[in-house]
Amino acid sequence: MKIAIIGGGNLGSAIAAGLLKSNFCGAENITVTKRNIATLAWLQEKGINISTDNKEATANADVIILAIKPFQIKEILEEIKSCITSNQLLISVVTGISLEEIKSIVGNDVSVVTGVLIDDIANIIKKKMPVCRAMPNTAIAIQESMTCLSSGKINTDQLAYTEALFSALGKTVVIDEKLMNAATVLGACGTAYAMRYIRASVQGGIEIGFDAATATLIAAQTVNGAAELLLQKGTHPEQEIDKVTTPKGCTIAGLNEMEHQGFSSAIIKGIAASFHKIG
Repeated sequence: MKIAIIGGGNLGSAIAAGLLKSNFCGAENITVTKRNIATLAWLQEKGINISTDNKEATANADVIILAIKPFQIKEILEEIKSCITSNQLLISVVTGISLEEIKSIVGNDVSVVTGVLIDDIANIIKKKMPVCRAMPNTAIAIQESMTCLSSGKINTDQLAYTEALFSALGKTVVIDEKLMNAATVLGACGTAYAMRYIRASVQGGIEIGFDAATATLIAAQTVNGAAELLLQKGTHPEQEIDKVTTPKGCTIAGLNEMEHQGFSSAIIKGIAASFHKIG
C-alpha cells in the first residue's frame, strides 16, 4: 500500500518516521508533501519521498492521510479532489465534525469510518469512498501515541488496516463517534495534563533537595512506570495505590494532603472544562 501524507508538519512527519521505524512499510511507499520541503530533508535522507505536489502524491497513493491545519482543508481538498477515487482510503487527523454531519451531506450510502474533517469536506469530495477518523496525540513522535478511531460503514479489511497503521505508532482503540470529542480531551489534551503533573512533581522534588535534572528523571520515569503497571497488568489505579500506602505512612499523608487541596477535583473539573470548550 502506497501512503501519501498530505502535510509534512510535526504530526505528518512523525507519522511518516514512525511508520518507517516500525517497519510498517518501506520508505519507497511513503510520500510526504509540504510547501517548504527543505524542512523535510531528514525524511528524504531516510529514503522517504518528499514533494510539493499534493495532486501527484494523491494520484499515486492507495492511502491518503490528511495531516494539515483545519483552515487548510478546504483549499487542499479542492486541489486534490480530481485525483481521489473510491478505491483509495482517506484518513484524516484534522480536528473536525461528526459522522452524522458528514452523512447528512454525502448520503448514508457512503462507506465511512468517519474522518476528523471540517463541515464542508463532503461538499468537496462527493464520491463513494471510505473516510477514516483518527485522533492521535503528540507521543506519536516516539511511537507511543494513544489513537482513537471511530467507525461507521466500512470494509472490515480497511478498518483492520487503519488499526494496524496506528498500532504501529502506539496503541489504538475504536470508539463510538459520539465519544470523539471526549477522546480528544482525554487522549490529546491529556498529554498536557500529565506534563503539568510531572512539572509540579519536579518542582516539589527541587524543594525537598534534588536538582532539576534528577527530579525530572525520577518524576518522568515514575509516571511512566505507573502507567505501564496499569497497561500491562490491567489493574485499577486504586489497587496499585494500596500497594504503596502503609498505615501512618508518608504516602497516605501526601495523598490526603493533595485531596484536601482539591487534587482529584481539580483534574476532573479541568477535563470537564476542556470537554465543554471543545463541544
